[in-house]
Amino acid sequence: MAWTIKYTASAAKDIKKLDPQVQRKIRVFLEDDLTTLENPRSKGKGLTANHAGLWRYRIGDFRLICNIEDHQLIVLVLAAGHRKNIYGRY
Repeated sequence: MAWTIKYTASAAKDIKKLDPQVQRKIRVFLEDDLTTLENPRSKGKGLTANHAGLWRYRIGDFRLICNIEDHQLIVLVLAAGHRKNIYGRY
């Protein structure tokens, strides 16, 4: 089962602002690790409270906030950023 990675415009902009090494780590994680999994929830952690239903992925000090669409096999990246900024902003 191959999952597809899609980005919102704001998430693509967030990633573009990051350091090139961090961008590469995020791309490798999403394209090599996450797309090959049978269930992408096995690598992430579910968010709670106001963000229930969304998932976060940890890549060093950076976080990706994603929505997983099971019926279409899509992981939609909603936001990306440093761990100290990402939760208050989204």
